[in-house]
Amino acid sequence: MNLDISTWKPFKIEDLFYIKKGKTLSLLNKELYAGDIPCVNGSANNNGIFASLSPNANEIGLSLQKAPCITVSRVGNAGYAHVQHFDFYIADNAYSLKLKHEKYDNTSVYLFLATILNMETYKYSYGRIINANYFNSTIKLPAAKDGLPCFGFMENYMQEMNVKPVTTSVEHTQAPELKISSWGEYTLGELFKFHKGKRLTKEDMTHGSTNFIGAISENNGVRQLIDTNPMFPPNCITVNYNGSVGEAFYQFEPFWASDDVNVLYPNGWELNKYIAMFIITTIKANRYKFSYGRKWTLEKMKESLIKLPKSKNGPPDWAYMESYVKSLCYSDRI
Repeated sequence: MNLDISTWKPFKIEDLFYIKKGKTLSLLNKELYAGDIPCVNGSANNNGIFASLSPNANEIGLSLQKAPCITVSRVGNAGYAHVQHFDFYIADNAYSLKLKHEKYDNTSVYLFLATILNMETYKYSYGRIINANYFNSTIKLPAAKDGLPCFGFMENYMQEMNVKPVTTSVEHTQAPELKISSWGEYTLGELFKFHKGKRLTKEDMTHGSTNFIGAISENNGVRQLIDTNPMFPPNCITVNYNGSVGEAFYQFEPFWASDDVNVLYPNGWELNKYIAMFIITTIKANRYKFSYGRKWTLEKMKESLIKLPKSKNGPPDWAYMESYVKSLCYSDRI
């Protein structure tokens, strides 16, 4: 099916959805009411889920939201939209959006709408939050002859997309226990050699084949492809210090990095994609320190501590990290 967006029309977000804001969830209640029901907050990752709660969480003012549904991050990663496939709780850094047109209350339509909503996230970077102005704004959608959104088109479009299931040859076995209490602390400055990206204006960019890494949180950091010689060789980690601060990615192809990105190469040890995946997770654990528009400056990043498995003589246990990641399902798809 053809997406001819020239015929699309603007619709107010608040006219499309019933909107509900979440309730505050304290760290204490997060532990006291731990369970199996997902709780969505303002994260851009893990489908927005940051905790799992018991059915008794309604005792602290949280109400169970019915799936399917869209959740939108209110602050932190403001504007990020996720489709929820299971009933869930929602905390105060997110909103739930339920279609008013009940006939099309299905996953296919929500996936289409969430994609459109995520195209608006650039407006809410640098510490901005989602408020009434967001819901009063418009998004462009396919329109039917009666002027209403053409939800039928959205549903059919998503259902006709060819999606090949992701498979893995790694058997579903229990991964080794992560005994974090025995890990060592290391500064990023001692583990990596740092290089800064370089500013490139839009006027200097034309379409090409070189990955341009920007300060974004998706697509492995690749904002677009440009017709410029690569600035950096692969086998390194890029970390945003502006924009989507703290997002980290493994780069496996030559690339150009923007001036909002730091490029990290191993300092006296050998990096590979499995070790990189392990380290990236620990780097991203620092993101909460730099929300609300704060920048993770070069010096702060070098001084930042991360915890890693430690070998007997002190350095990080690179072999353990690699074997751990390889033990996980779908690791062969990295």
